Amino acid sequence: MKQQGTATSYSVKVIHPSQFNRLIAIHCAVLEVQAEPQSKMTDTPSSVEHLSVVMTTETVDDVTQTTVSNVVTSSSRGIEFYIQYAVIVIGVVGTVANALILYALVASKQHKKHVLIFHQNALDFICSLLLIITYALKLCNFYLTGLGGYWFCMLVLSENLTWCIIIASKTNLMIVTIERYLKVVYPIWSKKKLRKWVIYSAIAFAWISAIVHINGLTYPTSNVVDGVCYSYVFYESRVAQVAYVIWYFLSFYVIILIIFIFCYWRILVVIRRQARVMASHSGPGPSTAQTQSRKIQTSVIKTMILVSAFYAISDLPMNVYILLMNIEAQLTLLDGGYYASMIISFLYFCANPFIYATKFDPVKRVLLRLIPCRQTPVEPVESVEMAVVRMAQSRN
Repeated sequence: MKQQGTATSYSVKVIHPSQFNRLIAIHCAVLEVQAEPQSKMTDTPSSVEHLSVVMTTETVDDVTQTTVSNVVTSSSRGIEFYIQYAVIVIGVVGTVANALILYALVASKQHKKHVLIFHQNALDFICSLLLIITYALKLCNFYLTGLGGYWFCMLVLSENLTWCIIIASKTNLMIVTIERYLKVVYPIWSKKKLRKWVIYSAIAFAWISAIVHINGLTYPTSNVVDGVCYSYVFYESRVAQVAYVIWYFLSFYVIILIIFIFCYWRILVVIRRQARVMASHSGPGPSTAQTQSRKIQTSVIKTMILVSAFYAISDLPMNVYILLMNIEAQLTLLDGGYYASMIISFLYFCANPFIYATKFDPVKRVLLRLIPCRQTPVEPVESVEMAVVRMAQSRN
């Protein structure tokens, strides 16, 4: 029987302390503090400001045992509390900005011509909205009990829903890049093969692969321990965790970055070659309709290059930090470097709309018309493209 002055302990099979640092567990902070005497604590869950964990390990027959203790600490939230508010602000800005871009795409009829780009903005909008909901609920610091607490942990506090959208967004951005590449480098082939069913199948793949990936990761590695949600923590072995982190880094950063560089490099080469051919031709210059059509295509490519470049820059610190954290046990999720990389990564979702607003001409026109003091007498995109069609028909 335990003495009254000692803390109540629960023995749980989990990973080694160096494995506690996880890829997507941006909310799971491990605080190593001294347990206060139980006589200074009240027994009701409502009096517990925060539950942290004290990790001590011993290996018996290759099984790691971890003792999890209830500890009360007034500084347990620390900077994490303010970071959650910062993420909510990012989510609010991203939700409003992406909603404006979605409106502009619909108003300019570009949502039908550039389905994947519209889908990309829709994913960013949903992700920004989920950031607000998820981190606002985290601020409530719920004590989880029963089946409802388990599912609340699995779906919301573990950021399952949010990361499903994030992974789908990354996959869709890669698909957009490949689509742009095929349309510019192989225009004849793409007109025959890139039918609507192919585009919608690619969208479905982005969603299905993300849902299978994140749910396959969340449920085996997450659980509720003593009223606290611990997500992406309970791996079977350190080898499995490190293998997953390396696979994630290669699949969702390195390979995507290689696709960006190769595809947009080839696109720029083809565009410059076409420009030289057009310049070498003698005779009358291209019509205004042709010039406008080419300008729209160029603005799409420039926009997606900037979006892809910003993704590569904003996602790099987080990927590198998580990779190093799983190799070097001294790094934790409480370091300033982690919080800085997390904020930079989430800024991607609220910064993208500003790229579309300044670089994508059809969207820019619609947004400028929303400004009362500045009316731009620019010919609508639809009339320009209709002029191109009529000119092609007259030639035939």
